[in-house]
Amino acid sequence: MVSNEERTMAAVMYVLNFFVPVIGPLIIWLLKKDESAFIDYHGKEYFNFTISYIVYFVISSILIVLLVGLFLIWVVGIAAAVFNIIAAVKAYEGKEYRFPWIFRLIK
Repeated sequence: MVSNEERTMAAVMYVLNFFVPVIGPLIIWLLKKDESAFIDYHGKEYFNFTISYIVYFVISSILIVLLVGLFLIWVVGIAAAVFNIIAAVKAYEGKEYRFPWIFRLIK
């Protein structure tokens, strides 16, 4: 059973991504990962998500030269926002959420 504090902290990691990406979630994850397997799971998912979407944004930026990137950068941005919101809701519900289309580098 996941406590209310764990659910809230995991959800806050995703919400902080909109205001202070990387730094805010990193602080929460580093402080709480040893205390909670739930927060550790969501922290790893968040950073795998962040790494993957940075790669997607870089590729889209390069493809702007071919004009395809103009479309792709919008798709990647909207997908990142939507998946981030879904993850925050799932974390607050106490469920584990696996982002689609990401590299699982941190295990």
